Amino acid sequence: MVNVMSASQIRIVDITKEDKYEKYLHRCLAGPPSKRYKKRIKYLEKAIPKGFHKKLLITNEKIVGTIEYAPSEASYYPIIGDNVTVMNCIWVLRKAKGHDFGRLLVRDMINSEKDSSGFATIALENHWSPWFKKWQMETLGFKPLESIKVMHKIKYKGQTFSIYLMWMPNISKSKPPTWNIHELLEGITCCIVHPLYHPQTFEPKQILEKHEN
Repeated sequence: MVNVMSASQIRIVDITKEDKYEKYLHRCLAGPPSKRYKKRIKYLEKAIPKGFHKKLLITNEKIVGTIEYAPSEASYYPIIGDNVTVMNCIWVLRKAKGHDFGRLLVRDMINSEKDSSGFATIALENHWSPWFKKWQMETLGFKPLESIKVMHKIKYKGQTFSIYLMWMPNISKSKPPTWNIHELLEGITCCIVHPLYHPQTFEPKQILEKHEN
């Protein structure tokens, strides 16, 4: 039997504008609350006025998906581009798979940022996390521009994985973005469940090490 879900059962809420879901600004759907995590709070204080958005996809009053994006200058990825929107994160709960909710969230981002030259993000390959897989981002419409092979200095030492700069142009002849590899190796500090998270307790500046082929 096919499970058909009507559009009236689905809504996308921008929680930077609705206080009801404010707690989800500081946490992931699949992770622990991080409201008291200072670096996340500081990031949001700077990013929201610059155009940061975090949205929830809700079906039958249950939160099943999320997307987070911002102009490149307000993203926590070191992605550089002229009028580029960077997707920090996208996630759909496993129990809600099979309804194209990921594409629905991306389409909402595109419609909300019609003036952007394009959309960028990162993707991972051969990483142990189920998040940000390259094939997933390609399914959503992104294409790889370049990549770097790295090793994690804490987890699974010796195992290499690749990080890709992904791109989806929004207008013809738009200039593709670039990224700062040195900053990328420092990891992510304002999301405690991110695959590239740099814990506060890890003192070295870089948590990733570039692997030479």
